[in-house]
Amino acid sequence: MLDMAVSYNRYKFLGYEFLTWLWFIMENQQDILKESDKELVSLDIGNRIVLENNKNDTTESVTIKGDKAGLEEGILSLQKGAVVTELNLVYKAGNNEWRFNIKGESLNISSLKTPETGPVETKEDVEAALLEKVYLYERIFVL
Repeated sequence: MLDMAVSYNRYKFLGYEFLTWLWFIMENQQDILKESDKELVSLDIGNRIVLENNKNDTTESVTIKGDKAGLEEGILSLQKGAVVTELNLVYKAGNNEWRFNIKGESLNISSLKTPETGPVETKEDVEAALLEKVYLYERIFVL
């Protein structure tokens, strides 16, 4: 049996390949995503994408940031053999919008921003607000 650290380093490329594939699907075949999630309105790249190219024992990293940033550098990096290592995604379902980062090496989700919940006006509303927030978090992790 492989040590956990060895396995982590050996197979982290799978997450990178997945995020690269996901970017391709989001740009070219969104209908595939909509078939698997009937409530999906759109899944788009947010304001950050990180690509890495490991070649000749050197690592070249390209980070594209900004709300209206063009992805031309990212596409050029892909043509040179880079893979996506981190994505900021915007998931829209119904009237709701979630924003989060996903790292390729571990597929960890971070910086999750859920849609706004209703206002808490009374003590009884606290439990309802908590349950609503749990539901909104769960929506992303069940995708």
